Amino acid sequence: MHETTKINQYHSICETIVTIAQRLHQRNMLAAADGNISCRVNENTVLITPSGVAKAFMRPEDMALITLDNQALQGKASSEKLMHLEVYQQCPEAKAVVHAHPPTAIAWSIARPDLEFLPSHALSEVILSCGDIPFVPYARPGTQAMGDNLKHFLPQYRALILSRHGALAWGESLEEAWRGMERIEHSSDILWKANTLGKLTYLPDDEISALRTMRKHIGNQLL
Repeated sequence: MHETTKINQYHSICETIVTIAQRLHQRNMLAAADGNISCRVNENTVLITPSGVAKAFMRPEDMALITLDNQALQGKASSEKLMHLEVYQQCPEAKAVVHAHPPTAIAWSIARPDLEFLPSHALSEVILSCGDIPFVPYARPGTQAMGDNLKHFLPQYRALILSRHGALAWGESLEEAWRGMERIEHSSDILWKANTLGKLTYLPDDEISALRTMRKHIGNQLL
């Protein structure tokens, strides 16, 4: 089957990717050609946003198609495709990856390089929705080093802040990956405002333990 025909068959997935890119832009989590979104459409094939295109103005037919071993099938895939492929290779459950540049989340990584995690123990919803949000050490965008750094956090974490760069969320659907990105920035914004208004205060240890038990019962999906 011709690859263009395949992309036409995947049109509804491409439309969802476009919708999510528009949401990210509206929420100020993308600017210009920043960010990338992908979706695994079968065991060995991934639809991914194109390189050098403003994501807020993409069309479904702009999507590129690549294999899990990084062979180009159609179009010019995002320059950060290696990061996406690392997620799919390390996480069998992963069906979608969203990478964006949420400002407050990135600001935390710049201002507080000492932190290993966003302060989840200050905010119950972080624990309940995703467990923890770690900071992945900086690596130059578009390089295999970014995927190598991610490897140490996978598959345990589905929502991650990429230090001095952006954030990444993966899930079993495009909607779950989108929810993860929204959760990262919303939580980062609340914690930043609390820190600015006075200082961060934290939940008692027994409450944190209870929340983590609840999270285990909820499961691994991002909420």
